[in-house]
Amino acid sequence: MNGIHNVEDVNKIPVLVHDLTVAYHHKPVLWDVDFEVEEGQIVGIIGPNGAGKSTLIKAILELVSKTSGRVLIYGEPYRKQRSLVGYVPQRESVDWDFPVNALDVVLMGLYGKIGWCRPVTKNYKDLAMVAMERVGMADYAKRQISQLSGGQQQRIFLARALVQDAKIYFMDEPFVGVDAATEKAIVTILHDLKSKGKTVLIVHHTLQTVKQYFDSLIMLNMRIVATGLTSEVFTQKNLHKTYGGRLTLLEEAVQAYTREGRIDE
Repeated sequence: MNGIHNVEDVNKIPVLVHDLTVAYHHKPVLWDVDFEVEEGQIVGIIGPNGAGKSTLIKAILELVSKTSGRVLIYGEPYRKQRSLVGYVPQRESVDWDFPVNALDVVLMGLYGKIGWCRPVTKNYKDLAMVAMERVGMADYAKRQISQLSGGQQQRIFLARALVQDAKIYFMDEPFVGVDAATEKAIVTILHDLKSKGKTVLIVHHTLQTVKQYFDSLIMLNMRIVATGLTSEVFTQKNLHKTYGGRLTLLEEAVQAYTREGRIDE
């Protein structure tokens, strides 16, 4: 994450956010947020509950209205670059009782190419099955989505994003409520996406895995506290700035990390 902002270079930046403010009922949730993301990185968005992490992703994807500011995806507004973006929402935000099977959910990721109310050809079904194979869910294609476990549902949502073959992926807490095998599968896919030059932004809440999972961080508490390489900004000082009085539950972890030399002073 650097400070390049001339016209030519802006077109090379996957995500650029400038002066972003979002308010609900006249109460700011995000305030003057500025950052940019380099291509081919796995970026973590961390901060306390209520810090605006999910709202940040939704504002970038125009799922919530901005009070002010601008967001550029490779130099253009999101609405012009929608085909470049894949999104994995929070699993808890989805109505899992909707009567569709796993394959149907993955095929939703191809609607931009198929077109609404058009027949789904074998070619598209094959693409969806390949994505399900990547997440280890090919055998569950005909299973009703409501009958899957939490980890299996998350894998299906990941497959839905993968089938889009996007350049940038936004994932909202993909590791929440999943089993160890699913978490490992997600990490493997993240590394595969990175190896292909894809950029991934992930809302994350578990500090213990931050250094292991992310190249760069956006540390957020309504405003940006720090952005940059994880090795440089994931410090005890920045953690205290980010979490403030809400760090009490995390204090032991922070101290343990410091003792082990895993968080810099």
